[in-house]
Formats: sequence, C-alpha cells, structure tokens
Amino acid sequence: MNAAGPTLFDWARRAARPVFYLGNNRVSQLGVVLTTASAITLLTFYTTEFFGVHPGPYVGIITYLILPGVFVLGLLIIPAGIARKLRRERRAGQLPPTYPQINLADVRLRETIYFVIVMSGLNLALFLTATYRGVHYMDSTQFCGLTCHSVMLPEYTAYQNSPHARVACIACHIGPGAPWFVRSKLSGAYQVLSVNLNLYSRPIPTPIENLRPSRETCEQCHWPLKFHGDKVVVRAHFADDEANAKTYTVLSMHTGGVDPLTRQPVGNHGVHLMPGAQIDYYAADHERQQIPYVRYQQADGQVVEYVASDTGQPLEELRAQPLRQMDCMDCHNRPTHIFELPGPALDRALDAGRLDPALPFAKKQGLELLQLSYTSQAEAASQLRARWRDFYRTQYPALFNTRRQAIEQGADALVDIYSRNIFPQMNIFWGTYANNLGHDPAPGCFRCHDGAHSTADGSRSIPNDCSTCHALLAFEEPDPDILRTLRGQ
Repeated sequence: MNAAGPTLFDWARRAARPVFYLGNNRVSQLGVVLTTASAITLLTFYTTEFFGVHPGPYVGIITYLILPGVFVLGLLIIPAGIARKLRRERRAGQLPPTYPQINLADVRLRETIYFVIVMSGLNLALFLTATYRGVHYMDSTQFCGLTCHSVMLPEYTAYQNSPHARVACIACHIGPGAPWFVRSKLSGAYQVLSVNLNLYSRPIPTPIENLRPSRETCEQCHWPLKFHGDKVVVRAHFADDEANAKTYTVLSMHTGGVDPLTRQPVGNHGVHLMPGAQIDYYAADHERQQIPYVRYQQADGQVVEYVASDTGQPLEELRAQPLRQMDCMDCHNRPTHIFELPGPALDRALDAGRLDPALPFAKKQGLELLQLSYTSQAEAASQLRARWRDFYRTQYPALFNTRRQAIEQGADALVDIYSRNIFPQMNIFWGTYANNLGHDPAPGCFRCHDGAHSTADGSRSIPNDCSTCHALLAFEEPDPDILRTLRGQ
C-alpha cells in the first residue's frame, strides 16, 4: 500500500522555510519595527477619537496620511529585506542547499507562527481601516479648508459665511461617482506640490479650468423641476449722510424653473435650463465677462445665433471659437465663496444693528476706512479701530463719551467685514472676484442681456427689459407701501 503524499500543510511548511531563514535580517526587522510602532500609534489615535478627542488639521495629516504611509512602508521593507539577503547570499554562494527544518513541536516556534498569523490579520484590518479613514479625512471640509491654511483661508472664510456652509466641499467640487473622485485626487496631488513649492497663484484664478459641470452637482439639490415661482427680495440701503438715511428696494424675482405639472419653462431658470434646449457662448476673456457670441438651440432643434453689436469678428470666425455650454456657474459663479463689496456689507451690518445707524456718518466713515490700503489683516484691525474711535472722539466728543459701547461695537463690525473679505497675503481686495449674480457692479446678466446681442438679420435680440428677470415693486423708498402690505401693516 502506497504511503500518502505530502499534504497542503507539508507544502506550506516547506515554502515557509526560506522566509524564516531569510527574514532574519536587520532590514526586515526595521520594517517590523516601523509597522508595529505606526500600528500602535494609529490604534492610540483611533481610540482617543472614539472617545471624542478630535485632532486638529495638522495632527490629522499625521494620523490619517503620514502614519498609514509609514505603516505600509514598513510592510514593504520586510519583503525587501528578504530579497536583499537572498540576493547577497546567492552572489556570495552562501545559500544553504536546504533551508532549516521548521519543527512545529517547538513550542516557541509554534507560538511565533501563531503570532505572525494573528498580526498579519490585524495588519490587514488596520491597513483597510487606515485607507478608509485617510480617504474620508481628505474628503473632509476641515482638510480642505485648514490644511493649506494660508492658501485656502479666504475660500474657507467665505465658505463659513455662505448659504452652503453646511454642504461639504466634496459635494460640489467632486460630486458622486468614481471618475471625478480619481481626477480630484490627481489634481490634489499637484496642488499639494504647488503649495509646498510656493507655485500657486495669488489670488487663485477663476473660473477654475476643468471644473466638473455644475449641473451634475448643483442639481443634486437644485433641479429645474423644483419649481420656485417668484421670490420677494427686500434690500435695505443706507445713505452716506449724517443720519444714515434708510431706504428699501423691493423686488419680485422671477426665479422660476420648470413647472412639474405642465413641464413648461417659467422664469429665469426655466428659460436658461429648459429640458431639451442648450445655450452655448464664446467668452472673449478668461473671466467670462465679455461675451460677443451666443448660440441658442431650442428644444425643437432650431438654432438661433446672437452676436454683440460691438464685436469686430465676423460670424464665421465666432462660430469657430471654442464654445462653453452654459450652466449654473455662469450666473451663480460665487454660490459659496462669496466676497462682499464694502457698501452692501455695511448696509447689512447697519440693517442688522451690528453697526448702530444712530451713529452720525456711520455709513460714510465706515466706507472710507474700509477702502483704505492695509498691508495685513492685523494692521487693518488695529487701524480700523483707532481711526473709527478718533473720528467720533474729535468730531463728536459728547457722543463719544455717551455712546462708547455702540462705537466699540461699530469698530468690531468694521473689523469683521474687512477680515472676511480682504486677504492681502493672497492679493484679494474689494472687487477682485466679480459676482455675476445680478448686474451691479459687475455686468453679470448684462453680459448677454444688454439689448445689443441680436441675430444677423436684426429680427431678434436677447431682451434687456428689467421685467424679464424681476418686477421692481419699490426702489430706494423710505417707507414703501408694498413693504407695509407684505408686513401686514
């Protein structure tokens, strides 16, 4: 009767002999030390986070990016040391003809094997956890806004004061799906390199090239069938006189969309985002502020071309230019990273009571101080407070003594307005970024809706009638009737 052949266990034991022999080298031992040390540190950080201790952005880089890298490096060094010893002993002719036997009857050896098996399983689990946590951390708003602090401080500050302050950065900048996730990581690698080598632009140029089409991300929440109808907008304005005279402008914005019942386009969004229709345009400048050519393809396939009257290019040449398909970002180009202008920012502060309208010339003086040149935010904070106090101390000494708290609160409001809008270290000043939502002071809507974009035969023009976008219910009136009606007075 023939003896039974070698079992799988016997084969595994023979295969493990060279690993045990060649693994006894300093390089592999260094890999074991790196892997073990980083694993213990990672587990410590994960445990503290589980109990509510959340790391800052720089500790997060160490925890979720550097330590996992050291962990993987240690795992790679172990086989590298084995290969190195194999190559050196083979060249020197020192490889044994047969590797030492693995005697499982040896309790210490058996315990070592069990330990290696258990630790390999733990290492795999830790590697998968570290990979997941690292990717999750890189997708966090904290990582985006605070890691590259000097570069992203303006954008992160504006984001925190925006209507989308509770929407994660990746929801708009990456969106769903693997392809754009991969592209974002490749782009992010270059951005990290640019920051470390000081290659980035100041300010960050906009619009950003190769940004994901906004309809793929914006319409996760704002889609055309989400019918809005009209929206009443009330804007308070304060004059730059001594009394800071307050007036109101009341608008009925034809926000519109696509009516979910009739499927008909209504209002501004319905016309621009009508299903089946498409608007393409050619921008003569990088900032997309000059648009000499617009092509509108209707839902029935008919194409209408509009050319600006002041363009010097023939129609055929305009058709050959690279066209951009219009999407949300062409009007809402600052949906989150909104930088205010000093006048509207002061109006909002006065209307909210953060800057007391009873202080004489509060609007005028605030406007003058905010538009002065400062080398840094720290200098601006100091100078704004000092000049604001000096104005009321010298011009209104009695008021300075009786309304000191209101004056100090006003100084705080000026510093707050400046610090969230002006960043000298990134060359961001008043008006650095044009806001296309509206038409003041940037042309915005009037880039196309100026009445000067017409068809070749002059039979059709892009309208510039105010009522196309909104109904003006009151304009800079101190006590408009419509506002009292809306308030039920």
